[in-house]
Amino acid sequence: MKTLIAPSVLAADFANLQRDVEMINGSEADFFHIDIMDGAFVPNISFGLPVCAAINKHAKKPLDVHLMINNPDQYLEAFRDAGAEWISVHLEACTHLHRTIQRIKELGCKAGVAINPHTSVTLLEDIITELDYVCIMSVNPGFGGQKFIEKTYDKVRQLKAIITEAGANTLIEIDGGVDNSNAAALVEAGASILVAGSYVFKHEDPKEAIRLIKG
Repeated sequence: MKTLIAPSVLAADFANLQRDVEMINGSEADFFHIDIMDGAFVPNISFGLPVCAAINKHAKKPLDVHLMINNPDQYLEAFRDAGAEWISVHLEACTHLHRTIQRIKELGCKAGVAINPHTSVTLLEDIITELDYVCIMSVNPGFGGQKFIEKTYDKVRQLKAIITEAGANTLIEIDGGVDNSNAAALVEAGASILVAGSYVFKHEDPKEAIRLIKG
């Protein structure tokens, strides 16, 4: 399948958010990646339901909502109602992960699990066939503009092997430090969805940046 690109709105200009949303609408990007941070699960606060709904009002592509929050279960329906079509929760934040994934699917959304850099992909073996996608964090979650963690390539290959062995159709998403220098290698390792924030929005031509990492 073709590589899917999800620009991270966390790196957009919040004072000109509609402008940046419309730029993504007119680009080759496939999704809007929206990082929701609570200041507890990760050491930063981004934005919440009202901003998600405001983005959805202007977005012409699906919203991929990444919940970097504690107790995500209590907000799943609210984010679906705010426009989320893809929802990922962190393995590290979910006591009853299978139940959470089933609830996301009941809401009619694609269900994903995100894992931090220190978390082993082997922890997903028992649930991999239930997942639409896995989001591998390739930086420590909480802030944009961080350096890509090189160990990510090995994690992608290991996860791809788990998916193949299980006969699953789970997609692999990479979030953090993605740019045109590592995009092709990530896809070769097994990734299907690339999240890019700083590289896109700080580029002199964001649409060109998206085209370059899409390949």
